[in-house]
Amino acid sequence: MALFQSSVLKKYLAAQASQPIQEALAAYLTYFHNPRIKENIRAAKEEQFQEGFLRELFVKILGYTINPEPDFNLTTELKNIKDSKKTDGAILLDGKALAVIELKGTDTKDLDKIRDQAFNYKNNQPDCVYVITSNFEKLRFYIDNAVDFVEFNILAMDNEQFKLLWLLLQKDNLLQGLPKKIKEESLLAEEQITKQLYKDYSSFKQELWQDLVAQNPEQDELILYKKSQKLLDRFLFIFFAEDKGLLPPNSIMEIVNQWKKLGELDEYRPIYERFKKYFGYLNTGRVQPGKAEIHAYNGGLFATDPILEGLKISDSVLEKHVRKLTEYDFDTEVDTNILGHIFEHSLNDIENVRAQLAGETVDKSKTKRKRDGVFYTPKYITKYIVDNTLGRLCTEKKAELELVDEEFSKYHSYKTPQAEKKRKAELKQKLDTYRNWLLQLTICDPACGSGAFLNQVLEFLISEHRFVDELEAQLFDTPLILPNVENHILENNIFGVDINEESVEIARLSLWLRTAKKGRKLSSLNSNIKVGNSLIDDPEVAGDLAFNWEQEFPQVFAKGGFDVVVGNPPYVRQELFGELKPYLERNYIVFEGTSDLFAYFYELAFKILKRDSLFGFISNTFDKTKAAIKLREYLKTNTVFVEYVDFTEVQIFEGATTYPIILIAKNNIKEKSEFAFKKVPKNLQGFVIDIDLLGESKVNQDTLVSESWSFNPNSVFEIIEKIKKNKTIRDKFSKCFYGIKTGYNEAFIIDGKIKNELEILHISSKDLIKPYFEGKDQSKWVSEEIDKYIIFTRRGTDITQYPAIENYLNQFKERLTPRNSEDQVIGRKPGPYKWFEIQDSVDYYRLFESPKITWPNLQSQPKFSIDSKGYYINAPSVILPSENLTLLCIVNSKLIWEFLKSICVVRSGGYIEVKPQYFEQIPIPELKNEDQFERLAKSIIEATASKQRVESNFLNLLKSKFSIEKPSGKLQNWPDLEFKGFLGELSKAKVKLSLAEEAEWMAYFTEQKQKANTLQAEINRIDREIDQLVYELYGLTEEEIRIVEGGEG
Repeated sequence: MALFQSSVLKKYLAAQASQPIQEALAAYLTYFHNPRIKENIRAAKEEQFQEGFLRELFVKILGYTINPEPDFNLTTELKNIKDSKKTDGAILLDGKALAVIELKGTDTKDLDKIRDQAFNYKNNQPDCVYVITSNFEKLRFYIDNAVDFVEFNILAMDNEQFKLLWLLLQKDNLLQGLPKKIKEESLLAEEQITKQLYKDYSSFKQELWQDLVAQNPEQDELILYKKSQKLLDRFLFIFFAEDKGLLPPNSIMEIVNQWKKLGELDEYRPIYERFKKYFGYLNTGRVQPGKAEIHAYNGGLFATDPILEGLKISDSVLEKHVRKLTEYDFDTEVDTNILGHIFEHSLNDIENVRAQLAGETVDKSKTKRKRDGVFYTPKYITKYIVDNTLGRLCTEKKAELELVDEEFSKYHSYKTPQAEKKRKAELKQKLDTYRNWLLQLTICDPACGSGAFLNQVLEFLISEHRFVDELEAQLFDTPLILPNVENHILENNIFGVDINEESVEIARLSLWLRTAKKGRKLSSLNSNIKVGNSLIDDPEVAGDLAFNWEQEFPQVFAKGGFDVVVGNPPYVRQELFGELKPYLERNYIVFEGTSDLFAYFYELAFKILKRDSLFGFISNTFDKTKAAIKLREYLKTNTVFVEYVDFTEVQIFEGATTYPIILIAKNNIKEKSEFAFKKVPKNLQGFVIDIDLLGESKVNQDTLVSESWSFNPNSVFEIIEKIKKNKTIRDKFSKCFYGIKTGYNEAFIIDGKIKNELEILHISSKDLIKPYFEGKDQSKWVSEEIDKYIIFTRRGTDITQYPAIENYLNQFKERLTPRNSEDQVIGRKPGPYKWFEIQDSVDYYRLFESPKITWPNLQSQPKFSIDSKGYYINAPSVILPSENLTLLCIVNSKLIWEFLKSICVVRSGGYIEVKPQYFEQIPIPELKNEDQFERLAKSIIEATASKQRVESNFLNLLKSKFSIEKPSGKLQNWPDLEFKGFLGELSKAKVKLSLAEEAEWMAYFTEQKQKANTLQAEINRIDREIDQLVYELYGLTEEEIRIVEGGEG
């Protein structure tokens, strides 16, 4: 979204007192609109005007007090808390930086360069909320993140723009937190409007379709549904056009009111006839005396459609819903971002309709959104990808033409008028060359959905043309304005394809809404935004959706292909497109039988790109999956990586669990070099992520191997390669084995109470009841004994020998019985096992009763433990049949954790998946100093067990003393609490202590916490000693140890 929601902002602007603004506006105009002062500001060096800028704008106009005045709230050169760097200025609240200010001279044209530096200063000031950047001419204002901002042209603001500047930056407003409050209200308002508008929009769509079906029985119901979508698109455009001044205001309600009056005068005609007439005006225009002019917008949206125009629609349906939708202000309340979310959700609706027509129940897992992989891409993602593909291309071209900051500074001082004329002529030629180059660019999204990327490309290109216009305005005072540049961009620069006809219609509408201007015909987008199967050009496979790129876009391929390809390819699992696989195998190098659909879009992107052009996708991760080996080989061989951003620890798509990455690459096969690798940490979940500000490491593309990509810095890569020279765990010890999958834990997993009851009922029950760990029960070094058991009725069990267990399991019989088919809802998965048996065959079950190393599948830190008490474990936990304590020390070490992070798949929240195939790759050198390892292992196991006893005894006392059945997470980790926090958790559990009881518990709590902390300190000490022995075992140098300890990678 924009930084503020328009209706919220409008409310606050209207509430401002006018007199202070008028007085400040007068001071502003006197200084910043003075032609001589403007000229001097543009010629000034950064250092010459920094303090002057702060004083003239922030002090004299916005009301701040600058240091060294008493009670100052504005200062220059504020030093970072963490280092010696200084920001150019800061606004202070209670002596702490509330806003940082970073300034450059007017020869710095790209304010994005200032942004990153300014936000680094912000991150060094813990109380900082706002960031202000300026080159003395433009000023940007940010709140919290570096994605959204408001920009002001300080040397050319009109009254309305100045009122907004005053609202946001005036001393009292900023210090009282008003901008942050407006932003928070904006977020809430957008969320509420989105929900309500979608409800009203979908209600209109559903009732309209149902009415069309009832009124037009001769028509195909699916065609009627699609026509209802087109009619809605027309109404939405009109609602926008009315509120934005493109059409006469309230024209829809005027039609409704006229229709009602005609009915009262016995001149009734269906209201749809009135609307069709209006649609005709929008197609061809209307100029009639005494009536408001209506321009011919068309562009295809209002073109004649015989089927749509021949339909019958009930008056009541149209009147009811257009009345409801006209209540929204489509100028200030509803922006294209809100519509994007609404459109994306509405793509599910057609699946519901198809199910209705077939008399089926809708399967939410197979809706269009799931099957076709439709997910709306957040703005900060589309912006980042476009900025780093198209933006990178533009930056390179400007550098080639010397349209860079260093060159601009030369145009402010000339020795002679002749020199000035010559330099300006040179710049004019460069700007013309750059503009003409921009006009020739071609950018494509091959799975464009509802148009998120296309809209971002449009926004970026408009901004680049504005850059040229503004430079010309500054230098020549006669700017070359291209009034139809938006239409040129839509018709010549932007291309998109999608398999969903509904998506394409919505993408076109969203682009029209963003670019519509009064009196200007809408661009026809039929030649640029097309329906088709991007991956398949064979009509025998794809039918009417077969798409031949060179035939569909001949003007593009005559020049060798697209300049940029961007997108979010569909998230479609391979099980859902089995019928396409023979074609994909014949036509795509990256084909694997188990590859998901997005893999083929990567190869497609490079097929349709020009050589040396840029590509940027966000997709599911494929860095380690077996199904993507050929894709990894293809990309490594045929492209040059520019940047790789790993989002696997956070979720960014609403309503979908995905593990996304961004890959930006260049289409050539030159010698590979280093690229930037960025990882989004899990603590940024739920935030707008400033990708530019993430830390990055440089990775050499040549170090990536097709079997599995590991994005290690070169220093870490060399260490991993060094230790990989040893034999593996699989070579030296054994293979690993998964735990048990029962198919229905509610029946087979029991507690001690049920165990005792079953054993009392029949002595034979003891033979089948085994101690049991789930993944969540396992700890590092040793797992605490727990009251959990499994009824292990393996394949071949004679259940009649265990009557108590048979009777107990019988209550779950319907749920335990294997299903006869996948369509059957109740029961476990089909298979050759009996209703009372464990679902999967576990022929190696006796290994559970032997000494073994166990671990949970998902780990955020090493969690390998030794079990010598015969615990069975669940799948997907894993065991290695070994009691070697040296090996236990090795796998729990920092060094091996670094190795595992480099090869294991990452899951949401930063967990890595330590599957057998990864664990078995751990390299093991010749074992030495085993006596030392065993001594340390036994010590740390004992210390860990002792700490577990202290913690569980304390918790058990709490549970029994105060009848707390389910202690909170904080109570379960009570040693991490201070006593005050401990009392707070007891209070939440409805436990009240008297003063005397508090004193007693304080002493006990302090004593037990001291015991736990002492044991933890001992565990940490031994852990460090083990790490040092492991480094020595693998022959690491001091420098290599420093790298591992520093956590590089």
